[in-house]
Amino acid sequence: MPVIKVEDIAHVRFAAPDLAIMRAFLEDFGLECFEQGGKLYGKGSDGRPFLHVTQPGEAKFLAIGLRAETLADLETLAAAEHVAVERLDEPGDGMIVRLTDPDGYGVEVVAGQANAQPSPAVLDGMRNTASDKQRFRAPVRLGSGPAHVVRIGHAVLKVRDFRASERWYKDRFGFLTSDEVEAAEDLPIGAFMRCDRGSKPADHHTLFLAQLPGKLGLLHAAFEVANLDDLMLGHQHLKSKKREAAWGVGRHIMGSQVFDYWKDPFGNELEHWTDGDLFTAADPPQKQPMSALLAVQWGSPHPMFAAKLAPPPGLITFLASLQLRIKRLFGRQTKGTLA
Repeated sequence: MPVIKVEDIAHVRFAAPDLAIMRAFLEDFGLECFEQGGKLYGKGSDGRPFLHVTQPGEAKFLAIGLRAETLADLETLAAAEHVAVERLDEPGDGMIVRLTDPDGYGVEVVAGQANAQPSPAVLDGMRNTASDKQRFRAPVRLGSGPAHVVRIGHAVLKVRDFRASERWYKDRFGFLTSDEVEAAEDLPIGAFMRCDRGSKPADHHTLFLAQLPGKLGLLHAAFEVANLDDLMLGHQHLKSKKREAAWGVGRHIMGSQVFDYWKDPFGNELEHWTDGDLFTAADPPQKQPMSALLAVQWGSPHPMFAAKLAPPPGLITFLASLQLRIKRLFGRQTKGTLA
């Protein structure tokens, strides 16, 4: 049994040398920004006090925040980890337990934050399809501007040892595997993991751990927007502001969401997404080949596949070493794929 079961991701935390530059990007991205106590905060429309934090310093990813259901859960976690429950001196107040994962990432577990009333939702208007005509005498008229970020959905961390990190997060926070990704049969390199909310639906993934070559760090953090039109308007706005596109628009295989990735001015990758999968604790884990990780059901191929981006440093060596491990383990070609 895990120590506690977290109910969702809470925030991501960064350092950056210029908060004004970061703020300009985040506002173009669709977050509502404000400064307090020398830090920059970005929030969505879900009423949570903040989703994104930037503090002054050398550009760096600092921590992922997770949300515990109760203050009693924080006490239980703190006792198991032999650390203190501290007051969270940030917007929304509440309490926090600070941990460090096996790769040195900060993990900030919060509870008891005061939430504001959610902002009015951006309505998903009626749509006419070939089989269902709902919209009559009601033209579609969309206003230009940033996407409307509602909430934070997930984060992706690069790790040194997937199994060790997986065990650390599952033992403490109760994560469940939705899809495990294999470089070849029985050679896992990561997993999409969701919160265990019992019979209540949860996002396909709240955390993805990936054992990949190269420097450790956050691969991306993802924020849910109102709907597909909103995502596309956000794409158009960011493009008009000459922001750096990373990948998109397209629909993923694992998680199924429509995605659009952008780079902030300090190299961090943020995703807009909509229309993702939901599962309960009763849904069993699945296994997927590595080829499904960067493939799309429709839309823009990953930049590596489109020859717009060189493979990450060490990727070729990494894949070659996996091939050698496969031969040693099985003495034959397996059914897995390294494509």
